[in-house]
Amino acid sequence: MNTKGVDVPVATIRDSIASLLDCIENTLSGYNKKSLLSRFNAGEVIRPNLMFLDMYRMAYRLWERSGGALDFGAAPLYDAWGFGFRNSTFPTDEEIAQLLSKSGMGHLPAELPVNKEGLLDPAVMGYPRLNYNAIAQGYSCDIIANYLYSIGVKDMLVDIGEIWCDGLNPHGKPWSVGLDRPIDREAGDVSTTYTDVWTSQGKPAGIVTSGNYRKFYVRDGRKYAHTINPRTGYPVQHNLLSATVVSSANAADSDAVATWCMVVGLQSAQVLILGDPALEGYLVYTDNQGAMHEWSSPGFTIRKD
Repeated sequence: MNTKGVDVPVATIRDSIASLLDCIENTLSGYNKKSLLSRFNAGEVIRPNLMFLDMYRMAYRLWERSGGALDFGAAPLYDAWGFGFRNSTFPTDEEIAQLLSKSGMGHLPAELPVNKEGLLDPAVMGYPRLNYNAIAQGYSCDIIANYLYSIGVKDMLVDIGEIWCDGLNPHGKPWSVGLDRPIDREAGDVSTTYTDVWTSQGKPAGIVTSGNYRKFYVRDGRKYAHTINPRTGYPVQHNLLSATVVSSANAADSDAVATWCMVVGLQSAQVLILGDPALEGYLVYTDNQGAMHEWSSPGFTIRKD
């Protein structure tokens, strides 16, 4: 971040960002048992803040836009497979069918039914459980970036697991982000091997990668990855290994669409990316022989050293 020309003291910026991150944590985290989301998922009556309501509206729009490929109301499915907020056992086909019959955004209203006292009772909605893992980090980047823009910052890179960047880095060059090679790694292994390096060209952009090479487990010789198709209830099985999505709109969109790509697979992901002028993408996949390949959209800018 370059604070040249910004009148706000650095200490104030630091404290303001910390306060925003605390608000996000206490509102949207499914791992913080005291957050509004966790309390709502536990069936408690809550008083939702504007962030909680904004996230729900965004999630509902994305569910509609994706035709159900993104379903933030399918938290019980993610929990059942061990990729949610609760410990689980390996689900049976019958259990998956039962969860599909009663979970998902299709069972929920477009607007949360907040009463005249400003309270939200999950019982009114049939005790749904929500999971925003496919969008929360990108949304958090946007919250921080919007604050930085509001105080006059022009050059920034906001990295909260996902990234929003704009302008130039401290060396006066466009921001660059390495694209991780999607090789299966054990839990806790954070080593990286890059396929290519993306450059922002100084333009505002969110960039997010989703893949099935860090969160997975093997059972009876079969790999079960964390990307669940909420329309079938099962982990995806296709040859798309990772999807990196760049959005000129916001990081939340990059975050959501990267997961969307991983749900629908290679060909549908290509159609999705090429059909939206605000998006660019970089997909890594395998062929029938298991060899790894990369595909990028025409506007995806790879740095040439």
